[in-house]
Amino acid sequence: MTHALTPGTTTLDTLEAIWRGTEPVTLEPSAHAGIDASAAIVAEAAQGDVPVYGVNTGFGKLALVRIAPEDTETLQRNLILSHCCGVGDPLEPATVRLMLALKLLSLGRGASGVRWDICALIEAMLADDVLPVIPVQGSVGASGDLAPLAHMAAVMIGEGAALHGGQRMTGAEALTRAGLRPVVLGPKEGLALINGTQFSTACALTALFDARRAARAAVVTAAMSTDAIMGSTAPLHPAMHSLRGHRGQIDVAAAMAGLLEGSQIRESHREGDPRVQDPYCIRCQPQVTGAAIDLLREAGRTLEVEANAVTDNPLVITETGEILSGGNFHAEPVAFAADQIALAVSEIGAIAQRRVALMVDPTLSHDLPPFLTPEPGLNSGLMIAEVTTAALMSENKHLANPCSTDSTPTSANQEDHVSMAAHGARRLGRMTANLSVILGIEAICAAQGIEERAPLVTSAPLQAALAHVRGVVPRLVQDRYLAPDLDAAAECITSGSLVHAAGVEVSV
Repeated sequence: MTHALTPGTTTLDTLEAIWRGTEPVTLEPSAHAGIDASAAIVAEAAQGDVPVYGVNTGFGKLALVRIAPEDTETLQRNLILSHCCGVGDPLEPATVRLMLALKLLSLGRGASGVRWDICALIEAMLADDVLPVIPVQGSVGASGDLAPLAHMAAVMIGEGAALHGGQRMTGAEALTRAGLRPVVLGPKEGLALINGTQFSTACALTALFDARRAARAAVVTAAMSTDAIMGSTAPLHPAMHSLRGHRGQIDVAAAMAGLLEGSQIRESHREGDPRVQDPYCIRCQPQVTGAAIDLLREAGRTLEVEANAVTDNPLVITETGEILSGGNFHAEPVAFAADQIALAVSEIGAIAQRRVALMVDPTLSHDLPPFLTPEPGLNSGLMIAEVTTAALMSENKHLANPCSTDSTPTSANQEDHVSMAAHGARRLGRMTANLSVILGIEAICAAQGIEERAPLVTSAPLQAALAHVRGVVPRLVQDRYLAPDLDAAAECITSGSLVHAAGVEVSV
């Protein structure tokens, strides 16, 4: 299978498939004509007397320096090498793949002025598993993700470092082993490669994909927790949610009602229950996680637009032959989307953690044993698992503070307002990993609680979810080494397998 990208209309589902898979990625042949047309306009401008930024001038604060036509190749090569100033850990290979695909998609719009050879090399690198080693730190999100993209482009000119077949080597060696040749950059091509938001967007997208899976799982774990503490389904009545009107809230309530339908546990306390209302973490799950899902949906719409956008500078308008200098590289939309995702992830985890705390507390759990262990005192049960969720919840709250409101001037004040989208997006990976652990622990606690209600049984969908949890985490009878169980439960969240087992999910 090959992912054939149509510039301007590629969907989030396609991008997620690229990230999670290893299939080749190409541009639709229809993109070829526009790419050639814009390249011809740039080639002509490079030979002319009119100054055109990045074509026959220096860069940034040095834009007033004119560059002779015979120095064009050196100008572009120097640009790449001088901007390879990234530091820190290397970006995950799967995210590098997505980043390359996003750059291919942007160049495919035919407004960047690069030759088809540039796109063809990116296609070949994706097909032959040549993945640049890209340090994750060094971008402020304007003028584009300069340092990360320079490390990507360095491999294309035979410099830098790359992975090939999972082995690290020089960029030149990786290309040679794959049977590929480095390109010699023409006018504007280096600038087109390193201007853009593809690093920030790729990092934000991967977090969005994981956050969507976690949000779906949170609906399942919340339903399990509701039955474990013998909570009411009255707050899931559709009329209540229709009166408010928020789509996410309506969807979560409907999904939870479907998950709990047919539960013997629920029916056993429908009458005669002295409790009037459940705590907010049970009663307000649709309102909280539904609102978070709406945020994720909005962020997804923004990132889908950005994934298809042309974000380098200057841009070539082939209809008029103009080359226009602007600021599409400014990653403010990505920074805002990343902050939205951070808020959603933090709040999904915050309310889930309160359900974990509810289940382990015998004064609130409606007769469940303390810390969900059959022999409390001799055993501590899930006491410290709950503490772990509290630690991760608090960490996510700190990480959820906005990055987009920060800025600092760079490049001798030429780039005097920046987005901070890069680290705004990067911090999301840590947050979604934390959330998956919180939800995994909630699933463990809820499974333990539901089993304590025997001989009453939960609904068919939740029985399937419980069986799935028990397939990787045995029932806790006596204290044991729990760390592997927490990892296994978190994997049920990140893989989507818990939601698949339950068979009822919310579209995010």
